Amino acid sequence: MMSYLVFSLSLLLIFLHCCTLTLVQTSAAAPAPSGPTNITKILEKAGQFTTFIRLLKTTQAGDQINTQLNNSNQGMTVFAPTDNAFSSLKAGTLNSLSSQQQVSLVQFHLLPNFISISQFQTVSNPLRTQAGDTGPGDFPLNVTTLGNQVNVSTGIVDATVANTIYTDGELAVYQVDKVLQPLNIFASPSPATAPAPATLNLKKKSPAALSPSSGSDDAVVDHSAAGGVSVHGVAVLGLGGFLFMFWL
Repeated sequence: MMSYLVFSLSLLLIFLHCCTLTLVQTSAAAPAPSGPTNITKILEKAGQFTTFIRLLKTTQAGDQINTQLNNSNQGMTVFAPTDNAFSSLKAGTLNSLSSQQQVSLVQFHLLPNFISISQFQTVSNPLRTQAGDTGPGDFPLNVTTLGNQVNVSTGIVDATVANTIYTDGELAVYQVDKVLQPLNIFASPSPATAPAPATLNLKKKSPAALSPSSGSDDAVVDHSAAGGVSVHGVAVLGLGGFLFMFWL
């Protein structure tokens, strides 16, 4: 009887050991649940970003973001305006932009490096965006913080970071309450320079003609009439008298 019990316990222990090895091997072979980073899927899961997703797709900026994130360690920060933010724009604003302006608008919402909420307190302004550099006219952004609140200024609008949608140390996606409008696209054109006044082509007049005593601006002074006898007439009379006396 004792031998039977020992044999049964041995079989039970062997069975449990085999099951444990099988479970460990199965867990080790299971693939990781996370896949490649996809910005559009992140925004789709969050909801209320339909317009921004459409812009990411039509401009192909979404594919560029995914490629950069999955093939480098550079990281990226995305400011994602909500559908309500786009609704506050003047009707027809997006449709009035050229294809290149739409690309620049999307890239203006992207920073080419990862910045956490706490890091915004120590960054140096202006910030370079994917649309350009930090120089004037190169699509820069300025960030200010007040406690945990982060504000983003474009020179036209001041937006607030309302929520952190996603962060993994490589990609940070923040919800903003306004569309970030760059000066290069949305600034009002400077007023046209007023034409120079036409130069009047005045006829140059002699001092005598411009004098108050002159009867008319265009009057010509007749010196012979004013003097009675001209110098030429006096010379002729003198010569005639001389010849007459010589003849006598």
